[in-house]
Amino acid sequence: MTEANWEKPKNLEKPKRSQRLKFLAAGLIILVAVMYLLVSGTLQGARYFITVADVLQDPAYIGQTVRISGAVDGETIDYDSEIAVIQFDIVNIPATYQDLATALRDALQDEDAARLRIVVEDAAMPDLLQHEAQAILTGALALDGVFYASELLLKCPSRFEESTGPEGLSQIPEHQ
Repeated sequence: MTEANWEKPKNLEKPKRSQRLKFLAAGLIILVAVMYLLVSGTLQGARYFITVADVLQDPAYIGQTVRISGAVDGETIDYDSEIAVIQFDIVNIPATYQDLATALRDALQDEDAARLRIVVEDAAMPDLLQHEAQAILTGALALDGVFYASELLLKCPSRFEESTGPEGLSQIPEHQ
């Protein structure tokens, strides 16, 4: 009979202690980086937009890119089609409200509500830019007190209110 000797292959040997420590350190660094990104992203995303009053009260927002929200004052809308510039005022929306349509109406009737002039350059006139629409804008407040928006989103809750049809069923009104 032949005698067989078994030797452990060299590539199956245990890694050295220093190699294991390097692997653990790299893993720990990656874990800490992922946790930091999750926490910072959650904190920044916790507030979708800030109010008009917040922007006007804190000078730290001047020159900073922020997202704000307010009620559009339809009487102030001005569109210059030759240079594609929209200008209008928004009014601070109260922090708590039951329904958005009522909050927008109440905000525009409040004489003491904070107001902010908005300028949107290189923009076509949107159909939803009307009195009592909610505007969500991304841009920066300039030293002159005007908010220069680079992005404009509009919500018009009055267009989407439910109405009751002839059989008592709720219907969404058709767009005109």
